Amino acid sequence: MTDTRYKIVFTGELMPTATLDAVKDNLARLFKSDRDKIDGLFTGNPVALKRDLTDAEADKYVGALQNAGAKVYKEKDLASSLSLVETDDHHTAAVEPDENVRMTCPKCGHEQAQGIECSACGIVIEKYLARQAQLAEAGATEPAPAAAAAVASPYATPQAQVGDVMPEYGELNYFTVEGRIGRVRYLGWSMAMTLLAIPIMGVFAGISALSSIFGGLLVILAVIAMVVVGVFIGAKRLHDIGWSAWLWLLLLVPAVGSVFAIIMLVVPGTPGPNRYGPPPPPNSKGVVVLAWTMLLVPIIGILAAIALPAYQGYVQQAEESSYSEPAVDSAEPSVDMAEPAEAVEPAEPGEPADEAESSQE
Repeated sequence: MTDTRYKIVFTGELMPTATLDAVKDNLARLFKSDRDKIDGLFTGNPVALKRDLTDAEADKYVGALQNAGAKVYKEKDLASSLSLVETDDHHTAAVEPDENVRMTCPKCGHEQAQGIECSACGIVIEKYLARQAQLAEAGATEPAPAAAAAVASPYATPQAQVGDVMPEYGELNYFTVEGRIGRVRYLGWSMAMTLLAIPIMGVFAGISALSSIFGGLLVILAVIAMVVVGVFIGAKRLHDIGWSAWLWLLLLVPAVGSVFAIIMLVVPGTPGPNRYGPPPPPNSKGVVVLAWTMLLVPIIGILAAIALPAYQGYVQQAEESSYSEPAVDSAEPSVDMAEPAEAVEPAEPGEPADEAESSQE
């Protein structure tokens, strides 16, 4: 008895989080094939993408294709286990064709009713299996007929290997829109750009004090450089979600840009590879620290906005109290500042009062 062999069957179904265009792009990249040939796999009919695999090899192919977004199945490959050599537990017998029994062509993978010939590629199945058995014993291969069948039939099995084509993680390109970055790295890189821009802008401001024209040009160039780097970072964040980098222009739209910036921070990236490449590598400790620092900046700004008005009110009250007049001491007796009246001389004895008054006048 031979070991059980398996095949990978694809019916055109997609994984829950995958889109049709992204899956087609991923399959074209994995199989190193044209997009037109990949479209022939999405007819709704079962297609055997790979045959004559061991259990471990089949699991490897299933994992790679499901990461690309294609929902595939592992089935026993009965055609590969057929043998024309008679053994003790295997005796050849004539089998009459049965229309109710379905079979798969061992050469092109076309599924049809049981018969002697394949209705897609036209081979005689028994002769083809005998030829393959002879080649297997001689250790040879026959790639030419398979390639011809792939061109002649849309159900032909792709010839490219899918296991080691795409790396586990993508490369980090700082000054290009290619690649993907996650939410934490997006915050960390944005904070790093801000920290680098602060001293540079300070130097350019000092140059502006010496030469306003030259310093102004330097400031304009620095602002343009920050915008370009910000576009690179935002494009890679959108690629990680599976969106086009052109959506970054929504950040320039009033009101919509604020909402879209929050969406870029909240929406997680695509698990596994997508049409923009494999997932980004794990975050380093420095990136995590910068990301948390970036999150603390708006919190510090809110606290400062609350504390500064209260502090200004306290200072204003202190200044008003310092300029107010001191209160008068109530214990000190009041003093009449009016001038004292002239003393009236008493009248001499025997002098009438009227004469005394007239003399006083």
